Amino acid sequence: MAAFDVVAIGEPLYELNRQPAGYFLPGFGGDTLNVAIAAARLGSRCAYITRLGADIFADEIGEVMRREGIVMTGVRRDAAAPTGLYFVTHGPQGHVFTYRRQGSAASLMTPADLDPALIASSGFLHASGISQAISASAADAVSAAIAIARANGVKVSFDTNFRPKLWTAAAARGPIEAAAAQADILKTSAEDCQALIGVTAPEDIARHFLALGSKAVIVTLGADGAFIATSADAVHVPGRKVAAVDATGAGDAFTGALLAELARATALNQAARFANVAAALSTSGYGAIAPLARRDAVEAALAAGD
Repeated sequence: MAAFDVVAIGEPLYELNRQPAGYFLPGFGGDTLNVAIAAARLGSRCAYITRLGADIFADEIGEVMRREGIVMTGVRRDAAAPTGLYFVTHGPQGHVFTYRRQGSAASLMTPADLDPALIASSGFLHASGISQAISASAADAVSAAIAIARANGVKVSFDTNFRPKLWTAAAARGPIEAAAAQADILKTSAEDCQALIGVTAPEDIARHFLALGSKAVIVTLGADGAFIATSADAVHVPGRKVAAVDATGAGDAFTGALLAELARATALNQAARFANVAAALSTSGYGAIAPLARRDAVEAALAAGD
């Protein structure tokens, strides 16, 4: 039995989320950290790999990670670099991210920061396109982490999570597709794939990544649910209606819940239905982490149906 269900690598961030009254609500985020905490709240054993600064933001992020049960043996502190920040604002087209992360401690990650034994002790390694985008050395660290996982029989979960504010589609496509080709679970979106490969139909997206080598492809479709495909099967999981106020981190909530269920040996399509409900519930509050659901809430929503 693996020591951890999920080990994630990436950049935790301090979040400032603008509320309807105009003030900014402090919180925490970072896509792969969101995934780890979403999985941990659902009962998974999770650890994290990153660098944090030696500042108040890092102190508070560390406290959140400890409170959520995230093992921090893979977290290094860097006195010479800051912890990254991001702002969330809301408008007619949804939420908008504004980053203050250039030169952050996490962007200075290198393969030398990795603990191979930590990665090898997990059921899943989770990384993302954002983990790659923050710097060339961080991209190298992600590639090295995936290589360690593959060499030790650890399954790889990868989210394309393309952010044009971090890198261009032309720069992103190669590294993202190289990681996707090694993924047991590849999570993406129609929005990402329109930018990266010029394709938006879920069936075409799945076909593209399966041909690269991804074992299972999940295309999240917002309120319309998700499309799940393997070489043997494809299914659409309908969306769940909730009183949504903020979709920040909803895709990460989906991935964390999916991995938590797969770690319990739940079948992929059933795990995706569970994850779809967890993601919908995560939109009922503000911020990436605060609204992430506990298992009893997800199971109650599943039992209640539409």
